[in-house]
Amino acid sequence: MKVRTTLTAACVALAGFVLCFPLVMLVAGSLMGQTELSSVLGGVLPSGEGYAQAPLLTLNPTLESYVAVLVDTPAYHVLFWNSAAITAGVLAGQLLFATPAAWALARYEFPGRNALFFLYVLLMMLPFQVVMLPNYLVLNALGINDTLPAIILPGIFSAFPVFIMRHFFATIPNAIIESARLDGAGELRVFLTIGIPLGLPGIFAALVLGFFEYWSLVEQPLAFLKDQALWPLSLFQPTVSFDNVGLVFASAVIAAVPAVLVFAMGREYLERGIAATARKDRS
Repeated sequence: MKVRTTLTAACVALAGFVLCFPLVMLVAGSLMGQTELSSVLGGVLPSGEGYAQAPLLTLNPTLESYVAVLVDTPAYHVLFWNSAAITAGVLAGQLLFATPAAWALARYEFPGRNALFFLYVLLMMLPFQVVMLPNYLVLNALGINDTLPAIILPGIFSAFPVFIMRHFFATIPNAIIESARLDGAGELRVFLTIGIPLGLPGIFAALVLGFFEYWSLVEQPLAFLKDQALWPLSLFQPTVSFDNVGLVFASAVIAAVPAVLVFAMGREYLERGIAATARKDRS
């Protein structure tokens, strides 16, 4: 038994090391100067020679790459606020539209409900490449291509938050809802005073997952935004030359900070929300 426990712990530690190694390299690289990066990365860089190394520590830590990003690169701030606007707009829209849609699919019986939910699941499974052309044609007809709403509008009506919230709303016991109705509560009041408070973990889980998705958008901005001044932060790194690789490391670390903070604050809700999707509906 002790041998099995030791082997399990060793495997978990090894897996943790493998998963964390790229992150440690990213942080270490962001603290290296350009000279040290050139010597460490070697032949990976256009001006380097030899072989690349993978150090976990830097010999001469410096913040020059962070200064270059935050002080000497105004475009980075523009892209940062573009990402913030896109993410905030999408999440606010999902909260407004996906929440009542999920409640209706979870708590009401109507003809075609299962078929409609199957359609939501089907849309959720389709890759962006399949729906890119229809989305482009619709956005072009609306006259909002090459604007931030071209990214925000399709995200608002994403099927994924409905899928997450619907499963969590379905776990609310019928007895609570029926008691509220017997006390004279209308359907809107039941939704606002019972559905939303008891479904908060599922709502937060959907919003946290949505933040991760829309904070790191790549394909949608490339397809719908021609003006690079409207690009999100996730497209900053490809525009940087490998001759200034420290800028790439530092910008990636800074871009990851909001995602890490959101995950730290919403981890409990995220776990509970995802776990709810594995339960059977009680409705």
